[in-house]
Amino acid sequence: MIDRSLFRPEELSEEAAGELDELCRLGRGDVLRMTTLAGSGHPGGSMSSIEIFALLWTQANVDPSRPLMKDRDRIVVSHGHTSPGVYSILGRLGFFDLREAVVTFRKAGSPFEGHIERSVPGVEMTTGNLGQGISSACGMALADRVNGLGNHVWVVSGDGENEKGQVSEARRFAKKYRLGNLTVVVDLNGLQITGATDEVMPFDIAAEYEAAGWKVIEVDGHHLGQLYRALKPPRDTTTPRVVLARTVMGKGVSFMENDETYHGKALSRDQASQALSELGLEDDLDSLARERDDWTEFTPYEVPPTFELMKEPQRPRDYGADHLGDNRGAWGNALLDLCEANPDSLPLVFDCDLTGSVRTSTFARENSDHFVQCGIMEHHAASAAGGASLADVPVFWADFGVFAADETFNQHRLNDINLTNLKVIATHCGLDVGQDGKTHHCVQYLGLLANLRHYTAFVPADPNQTDRAVRYAAANPGNFFLAMGRAKTPVITREDGTPFFGGSYSFDPFTPNLLREGTDVVILTMGGMCHRALEVRTLLRSKGISTAVYSVHAPLDIPAGFAGELEGYDLVVSYEDHHSETGLGCRVSLAASSENVQLRLLRLGVTDYGLSGAPDDLYRLQGLTPNRAAAEIEEVLSS
Repeated sequence: MIDRSLFRPEELSEEAAGELDELCRLGRGDVLRMTTLAGSGHPGGSMSSIEIFALLWTQANVDPSRPLMKDRDRIVVSHGHTSPGVYSILGRLGFFDLREAVVTFRKAGSPFEGHIERSVPGVEMTTGNLGQGISSACGMALADRVNGLGNHVWVVSGDGENEKGQVSEARRFAKKYRLGNLTVVVDLNGLQITGATDEVMPFDIAAEYEAAGWKVIEVDGHHLGQLYRALKPPRDTTTPRVVLARTVMGKGVSFMENDETYHGKALSRDQASQALSELGLEDDLDSLARERDDWTEFTPYEVPPTFELMKEPQRPRDYGADHLGDNRGAWGNALLDLCEANPDSLPLVFDCDLTGSVRTSTFARENSDHFVQCGIMEHHAASAAGGASLADVPVFWADFGVFAADETFNQHRLNDINLTNLKVIATHCGLDVGQDGKTHHCVQYLGLLANLRHYTAFVPADPNQTDRAVRYAAANPGNFFLAMGRAKTPVITREDGTPFFGGSYSFDPFTPNLLREGTDVVILTMGGMCHRALEVRTLLRSKGISTAVYSVHAPLDIPAGFAGELEGYDLVVSYEDHHSETGLGCRVSLAASSENVQLRLLRLGVTDYGLSGAPDDLYRLQGLTPNRAAAEIEEVLSS
């Protein structure tokens, strides 16, 4: 049995090296069995990384019987396609049943998927979408340090993925925040799918890390003694390190070595037999294949809960009817209230050089050790913030909508797969951004977010509802996306002039709010268009048209039965500062069709890229002013 020395000795003993060498030999056999049985997979990189995996999971502070222990070291595998190597080492160390991993690898229903899955014990994060793992590990390292843990975070990556720009962002971030508790290990086998890395995209990986201020260590990635010394956590806890482990793709099998063919191609049955023989291992593929065919019951691993939540302050803020402020200001105030109510559980707040615009200036000044300035590195910020939320700390990321949604959708997608606990505050959404023009008008965010199965989108109507939505998101698990505009927004009032979303109003996350009753037409709206919808109602009333107005603040979660409630109106109108073909109107259409409800629906929204100008002028050009909306509604009713 391998001695779990937790990197304490200065050198790896000969006995331990011998045991680890045997573990790697067996692991290579597991890799070949998994990929050959599945008929697909990535055996080459799994075999070149196997010594790295074996050393980390035997020497780091991890426990197969308690894979989620609070003070554990974290091992993030960014090149998640090397899953056969990961599953082999974890299985042989007792994290789960190795035989199930070997026999059911890539079989539909199996937890042992083609890229590593966070639900599998010992796997810190689902990865495989290359270039994001180092950023996520940065977030974890930062969060663990804030939480006072003395652990270490290793992230293993392929050399090819270091071509990505996001990795450069992560390098700069780690140096700035002095993440000495972070070590990146690069499996430097020199090959990627289409050939030699130096030919596909030449770059000097050592020079790039050195230029970013990292300590660079180069070793033979198959020499266990050298690798042990390089991976051992340093005494210097202020400088991030990279270990460039020179390896051989397909290591251990003569015809696979240094052949990029086997980066993503499984061996044939005959090739696998020859390879197992070279490794001195039994050829049991036929019996395993029969077992694979018969295997129908899979171990149901669940994604581990990691949510650190904040408690809501006892009293929300109330903004009076005469208040004229922006929703982003209400978000900034709610953040301060949350901090006051949670002095022992302050959030990490990520920013991308927009502190004043996204209203985090006061938080940054008062809680500098919890404020994370990423500069203009949105891709890294989205991944790092998501990673930090997996490390038991509340996390907000505030940014302009076009960066928080459009630019970083891929990063959100990986966060979504990992069930992170990220609260995104997206300001400057819609044509409301005005003079910044079409490059900054975020009018597609609902269409994007609709594809993320575990994100909740709120589009609050005014500062009062914004205040309550922020508090709700902080106190509840999961990913939240709060969208708001740039301009000042009138407080929405009842007909008696009192604030609708103030006082005794209780925030219901998904139920639309009936702002005004009516019988002929119903306007469904959200966010900064709510006060305009009320103006439309006034104009229609002067023409004898009774109009109801709903604020639909959770447009991606139309509640069951709501479409049926709209069936009695002559006309249902969606009125939104969003692309008309992917926003609120379309969500209502989907809800109606799913419930077999027939609605006469008019969708009023953005139909083209906006121009540069005052918001009201942009709304006029898109036919979205109250006067134009009322006229179009009247025209449709009379047709």
